[in-house]
Amino acid sequence: MEEVLHQVILDNTVQSYLIVGVIIFFGFLFKRFIAHYVASFFAFLLKKRYKTLDPHTFKYLIAKPLGLFIAVLITVITLDRLNFPNLLDIKIYKISLKELLRMAASALIIITFFRFLIKSMDFVVLLIKERYMRSGDPGNHQLVFFFKDFIKVIIGVIGALLVLKYTFNYDIKGLVTGLSIVGAAIALALKESLENLIASFIIFFDKPFETGDAVKVNNFSGVVERIGLRSTRIRTDAKTYITVPNKQMVDSVLDNLSNRTQRRGDIRLEIGVDTAPAKVDELLAGIKTILTNPEIQNYNLYLTEITANALIVAGDYYTEPKDITKFNLIKQSINLEILLLMENLEIAASGKSTSVTIVKPAD
Repeated sequence: MEEVLHQVILDNTVQSYLIVGVIIFFGFLFKRFIAHYVASFFAFLLKKRYKTLDPHTFKYLIAKPLGLFIAVLITVITLDRLNFPNLLDIKIYKISLKELLRMAASALIIITFFRFLIKSMDFVVLLIKERYMRSGDPGNHQLVFFFKDFIKVIIGVIGALLVLKYTFNYDIKGLVTGLSIVGAAIALALKESLENLIASFIIFFDKPFETGDAVKVNNFSGVVERIGLRSTRIRTDAKTYITVPNKQMVDSVLDNLSNRTQRRGDIRLEIGVDTAPAKVDELLAGIKTILTNPEIQNYNLYLTEITANALIVAGDYYTEPKDITKFNLIKQSINLEILLLMENLEIAASGKSTSVTIVKPAD
């Protein structure tokens, strides 16, 4: 038996083949369990930082690509312990079979590792999205999904460059330089699009407004229905649908009407200049009584000016940030009560009256 184990076949003993075969067999057999326990270990570490982490989802997304990488790594490292047979040292299109196998092994290790990284991004995005949902910022999932795809592309490009370098021994410095020049040219050609893209990041991070907010920008007012990577869509008060580039949304003076703490109503009365001071005092007292409406939180009211043509009573009042329709109904009610008060006090609004007198000439 010992002679059989030490028998040399293709520059390696039978014992070496058996050891390598057993290691590879158990590597593939237990890759799922190895990946499961490695994933469980990482899930345990992440659970301390993220309390809402679902270990089962983490293992489901991570274990399979991690197991494949571990199996490939074990296979390559184990096969490397064998001597390459001189009998198989042949060339295929000027490349030796040994070199081809080395290239294939390097490519497999790099590809499976970066596949594991790309799959890990899905779980990271899931974790970030859940965090946004819990914090009450569901609109930010658009940015999360964009970054997921963007980072996946970056990981894929890095993996491809490493395959070129370590598999084909390609000098990637020149390629990176060329890609930089091409990237600069593309960035110059797409200057406005990139400005809008950067502006979208500012909107997502700075949050001057969110989906569903009522805003006023560039003489337009309406409700934000969608925030994209290039533009923002607004349903205007006229029920039209406008598209505003994100750069303008960032650079323009934007009034977020949804963030108001109160709604303001104004009062301005111009009454006759010959109105008696006692009547003016009664008018002010009556308006203040009207403004004690439970819907009104606070108010200001004064006789602000005395001119040659009128006495000017001005003020303002504030309500909760109600719907505009309800607020207009409150304004209407207050205005009607003020008109009724002026009628009861026999106070007329100022205005020039024109009278025509016909004088009959004397005979």
